[in-house]
Amino acid sequence: MKTELPSRWRSSQPALRAVQVAFDVSEAVLQAIRAAAFEANLSNSDQVRVVLGLPLLRQAKRPRLTVSLSEEDYRLLGERYDLDPGNHLAIKERVGAALVAFAEKQRKSRSGKRNPAS
Repeated sequence: MKTELPSRWRSSQPALRAVQVAFDVSEAVLQAIRAAAFEANLSNSDQVRVVLGLPLLRQAKRPRLTVSLSEEDYRLLGERYDLDPGNHLAIKERVGAALVAFAEKQRKSRSGKRNPAS
């Protein structure tokens, strides 16, 4: 008996069949891919696809960063932000605000280096 996928999942069906492949490469290769991806505003995996001459998969609807957080990480962040370590959503919001503040500081720092008169 074949079950039909819900319509909202059908567009993801090709991705469900994809297999992630990891390559053990030198640090120099890794840095070259990362630098090219950064310059082209691509993910590392999209840059690998460009190098291999493969089409890019659908562009992400929103750019995002990911990080793996352990329960110990949540405990440390909870202490830092004076939040319950079990309140992952509140911690996520505070971490997001910290990332935005970091980016703003970096942007200001870079603009100050380009134009010393400012």
